[in-house]
Amino acid sequence: MEEVDVEPNITLIPGVDFRHKHLGFVWGPGDIVVYETNYTEKGPGGSGRPAIHVVRKDEDIYSPILRKLFNESHHIFVDLQRIKKDLPSKNKKPQFVSISKNYRSVIRACMEELQQIAVSTQDDSLSTQYGNQISILLAVELIWNLCEVLFIDAAPAGTLLLHLLDWVRLHKVDVDVKAREILQSDSPTKHPAYWDLVISFVLQGRMDEARQVLMKQASLQPAARPMFSLMDNLLHKMPIFNPGGTQTLTEFDVKWRHWHEECDRCLQDSSFASNSHLETICKILVGDEDTLLEQKELLSTWYHFLVTRLLYTHPTVKPTDLHHYAQSCMHMFLGTRNALEPLDSILLAAFEFDLHQVIKDCSIALNNWWFVAHLTDLLDHCKLLQSHNLHFGSNLREFLVLEYASGLFTHHSLWQLAVDYFDHCPEFGRVYLELQIERVPLDTERKALKVLRICEQRQMTEQVRSICKIMAKRALRNSRLGSALSWSIRAKDAAFATLISERFLQDYCTRGSFSDLDLIDNLGPAMLLSDRLTFLGKYREFHKLYGEKQFTEAAKLLLSLMTAKIAPRSFWMTLLTDALPLLEQKEVIFSAEQTHELMFCLEELTSEKCDPNPDQPMQDEEVESTKIELLRLALARNLANAIVKEGTVEA
Repeated sequence: MEEVDVEPNITLIPGVDFRHKHLGFVWGPGDIVVYETNYTEKGPGGSGRPAIHVVRKDEDIYSPILRKLFNESHHIFVDLQRIKKDLPSKNKKPQFVSISKNYRSVIRACMEELQQIAVSTQDDSLSTQYGNQISILLAVELIWNLCEVLFIDAAPAGTLLLHLLDWVRLHKVDVDVKAREILQSDSPTKHPAYWDLVISFVLQGRMDEARQVLMKQASLQPAARPMFSLMDNLLHKMPIFNPGGTQTLTEFDVKWRHWHEECDRCLQDSSFASNSHLETICKILVGDEDTLLEQKELLSTWYHFLVTRLLYTHPTVKPTDLHHYAQSCMHMFLGTRNALEPLDSILLAAFEFDLHQVIKDCSIALNNWWFVAHLTDLLDHCKLLQSHNLHFGSNLREFLVLEYASGLFTHHSLWQLAVDYFDHCPEFGRVYLELQIERVPLDTERKALKVLRICEQRQMTEQVRSICKIMAKRALRNSRLGSALSWSIRAKDAAFATLISERFLQDYCTRGSFSDLDLIDNLGPAMLLSDRLTFLGKYREFHKLYGEKQFTEAAKLLLSLMTAKIAPRSFWMTLLTDALPLLEQKEVIFSAEQTHELMFCLEELTSEKCDPNPDQPMQDEEVESTKIELLRLALARNLANAIVKEGTVEA
């Protein structure tokens, strides 16, 4: 977007005197940390403590009610992306209008909930906060509705004014509140605001309701009944364009001009001179500007004045002519006010069909990216933003969606919604997701699995490895070896898998049994990740074979672990010790050749231990020597038995 040549707003932090402070800033993903840099003061007045303030850039995502807005609009956003791009624009238009109405219904639902809470709360500060949020949502829905009429639905002449009337009626709800109050009173015709209600209905083009209220007055004044009947006839005969009817726009225009001339004749004939209220209504019907401007209090806004003026002067206005009427009505209604309110500027830009200016002004005026991101996305799908590209490679739609999604990633749960937004940003979405996903705190294993699943679905290999490593190290610190091994296997981290396998083996040597047997028993092809993990899996397989009394298979596996150099040298003595029960079996398990290999392994191991270790206790050395002697004796006895058995078989 273009740079905005305006002074940024100054946000004062309560309790901080900026005149005598040196401040430092640290930018986070969703906030700024402001801290003092010269806080050590000498003397009794020095506090010696730095003040730290966190300034959040988007408070709305922490509001429970507005979170519903973010959640619901996410579903609508995803549905919009699913609309087939190859369909003709004519066929897609009803879908886009429906999507727009869905967005607005979500906004209105949040508004209603905020209004209920604002009324019930006892906290004044909370009530003010809710009131501010309601005001923002009202403005957002007003702008969105106008954009829907002008750009998305793109109503033609005739239909355009009908839609603008609906727009005004929807957002000028005080008329209905006033109507209920007056009509439910004991004597509606004597109510001080009775004529204001009639005129308000006429200003909004609600002729049937205006006639019903007028009849109450007519029934009480028999002498004035012909005058009221004439007004009723004028209101009843006012032509309203029917888009679905057979009447052409030209025919409607001719009919409307005849009616307008009839109203003007009544005014010229002084038909209502004896009743100032009816005369005022007749002046409104002929579109008298001075009379309309006298109703400023009832109109309340320049855009209501615009729609009423068009209704009674130019009902077949074309979209291309709207900006002329909008500018003149605004100047007539607001007078010579120098600075426009942001809402006025945005609505005027919409009436001028300057979409880029609407989005720019909304980005400045609103306190988060939700509105501009979703509206721009919808307008982009309607092919209305093709000419607006940015200098740094991404189009306007993608830039705003990325900004909005980045804000969601700062929230502890809404970050999951942001993933879908990044997925639908073809140019930079993947890069943003890779950067943001690494900032998600992995507080629990469940959350880590969520993040991991997202990364795996998108083939984000580096992020998958990073998450698994973090979780593996955390599990290892907490002595959860099974979990640590599982994470390291998912990370395909051979070095870390080797380290954890070593810990498993150390635990086995200490306790004499394995922990997490289910995991080790079901390693499958994963055991090939590292030699040590392969050994761990095979060694556990040896124990299973031994437990199932498959001694011959167990013996072959045990020997292969040593001769193939899969087993670490430090574990050879444990393996040879495991071989002792097999050597002592009545039936010969190890053949002569296998026994020779075991004897060779033992001698190779003992030759390395010929030099005494000064750090090893004397008792441990004696135990080691006893094991070696027992092994030699068992190997010699088994070799003799094997030779006899094999010689007998040959004979």
